[in-house]
Amino acid sequence: MRWLSRYTAAAVLVAFALVGCEHMPGQAGGWTTLLDGSNPKTLDNWNRVGDANWRIEDGAVVADKGKGGHLVSKNAYKDFQIRAEFWAADNTNSGIFMRAQDPQKIGAENAYEVNIYDQRPDPSYGTGGIVNFAKVSPMPKAAGKWNTFLITAKGTNLIVEMNGQQTVNINDSKFASGPFSLQFGNHGKAPGGPIKWRKVEIRPL
Repeated sequence: MRWLSRYTAAAVLVAFALVGCEHMPGQAGGWTTLLDGSNPKTLDNWNRVGDANWRIEDGAVVADKGKGGHLVSKNAYKDFQIRAEFWAADNTNSGIFMRAQDPQKIGAENAYEVNIYDQRPDPSYGTGGIVNFAKVSPMPKAAGKWNTFLITAKGTNLIVEMNGQQTVNINDSKFASGPFSLQFGNHGKAPGGPIKWRKVEIRPL
């Protein structure tokens, strides 16, 4: 019966290991959590660029003052999916910049900018669009509620979904790889409305 005891002990150890794997943060389904507002060390995964006053507040990472800035991922990515939960005000100017070519100077000229900007003067590139590359019509509104982006970049194909609805689906080859960033923007010299990021995850494709 000694072999049975050893078998039982081994089975128990395997079961505990499987349970532990199920609860490893940020790894389910290949997703890695880079930002979680409930984790006080959440900004360790990001480089700060600009003077935005990023801080952790009420379970989210928030910025609402400064001339503008980015939280930039420390790694570069080529083919991936990003899943991001965010809250914006009506006058918020924000977005997710993908495949940035210069992580110290990020803009719509050297990255794909998935926009969050309900009051953009040209709404065709407003919330849910990719600035200068993919127009959105009708433009969804983000203000005053929690929203979810699911962004897929696979080769030249770029797809954006907001709250389960596809907003753009294009093919473009200008930028192939690079880090991505979370933006707090401004309106000229005046800061835009607040942006809150509750959770941001990425997985390679």
